[in-house]
Amino acid sequence: MTVKETQNEGLKRGYTFTVTGKELDDAVSEKLKEAQPDVEMKGFRKGKVPMALLKKQFGQRVMGEALQEAIDKVVSAHFEKTGDRPAAQPEIKITNEDWNEGDDIQVEMAYEALPEIPEPDLKKLKLDRLVVKANDKDVDEALKNLAETAQNFEDRKKGAKAKEGDQVVIDFVGKVDGELFDGGAADDFPLVLGSGSFIPGFEDQLIGAKAGDEVEVKVSFPKEYQAENLAGKDAVFDCKVKAVKEPKPAEINDDLAKQFGADDLKALKEQIAERLEAEYKGASRAIMKRQILDQLDKLVKFELPPSLVDAEAKQIAHQLWHEDHPEVEGHNHDEVEVTDEHRKLAERRVRLGLLLAELGQKAKVEVSDAEMTQAIMNQARQYPGQEREFFDFVQKNPQMQQQLRAPIFEDKVIDYIAELAKVTDKEVSKKELEKALEKLDEE
Repeated sequence: MTVKETQNEGLKRGYTFTVTGKELDDAVSEKLKEAQPDVEMKGFRKGKVPMALLKKQFGQRVMGEALQEAIDKVVSAHFEKTGDRPAAQPEIKITNEDWNEGDDIQVEMAYEALPEIPEPDLKKLKLDRLVVKANDKDVDEALKNLAETAQNFEDRKKGAKAKEGDQVVIDFVGKVDGELFDGGAADDFPLVLGSGSFIPGFEDQLIGAKAGDEVEVKVSFPKEYQAENLAGKDAVFDCKVKAVKEPKPAEINDDLAKQFGADDLKALKEQIAERLEAEYKGASRAIMKRQILDQLDKLVKFELPPSLVDAEAKQIAHQLWHEDHPEVEGHNHDEVEVTDEHRKLAERRVRLGLLLAELGQKAKVEVSDAEMTQAIMNQARQYPGQEREFFDFVQKNPQMQQQLRAPIFEDKVIDYIAELAKVTDKEVSKKELEKALEKLDEE
């Protein structure tokens, strides 16, 4: 079968080819021949139905499948011969759609080829790996924060006014249109002011109250409130303040350590130091990854498939628009304009994505089944009680699998590059590490 080139501009390719009527008829006959031994038809023994009758009865059913297989065979042979790798699924269409059985079928194929990607000398990359040690001050600060999360509340002096962060113990009765409603009353309820536990505006009206005070709290239920009979309604709560308590951090001792699963305070400090250094290493790795990408972006240049850049630019524009308009959910909005800045960022992402994929392929970087399973499990934790369903969903969804596999693959390629590059350890303070991280966000 002859494949004729119709376009060769930059990375754009176009071809035409013909599936002859005879080729298609032979393919249909071959498929029917394979099925013939199992076909049963009235008046014939199993497997003895004549081919002519099979074609008449089933020919149209298998013709579409046979045509698709014939086209796939030509396309596969073309890519094997040319060595082209399409940037996306090739566009294939039949140009004589009114063809009849026995006619030749004219087919057009168009795609953008992936460019030849130059291989950089990774040993020329020079990287700084920021190293931060968890000192006593960092550990003590983290320990203090832990103690605050395990805080208790103690009664304030008699007559003291409640402040934000205090806990007030209250009895309350709520009414809507003068009527009590389910869940609108409680006794001895401990409420931390500023916690956002109650309806917006409720806690603010208790600031300044003293033990023994009776406070009438007037609020409106949100329009999106889960109980439809209360949504958007005005309510009045009669509250009696029985106690005002101030927060007291837990004492930093062995008892606190045991609350967090450590044998004693010394063991807890060691655990905190290990956790902090793991966090520092993660931050340092993110900074070194940016160094790698920045250097590769300057080091390697090649032509980019326009369709990939266009798609990435649109995605970036859409994502940034939603970040600026968090109140808008879904995609029910006007089309977002793609700017030169969006396109510039898209070109960098596409270039680096193709380069990392090429480097990973040549280095035979693979994502193991164990790594994929761990990634799926980590994602499934975001759906408590539905982990099994999420796991099954991913197993049946190749696109979702690719979304989970891609960042793992990229991280492994980054590690491979770092092993070949010249890496210099540079000891810095926690503050310097934080500044370097902030700089990443600004760029």
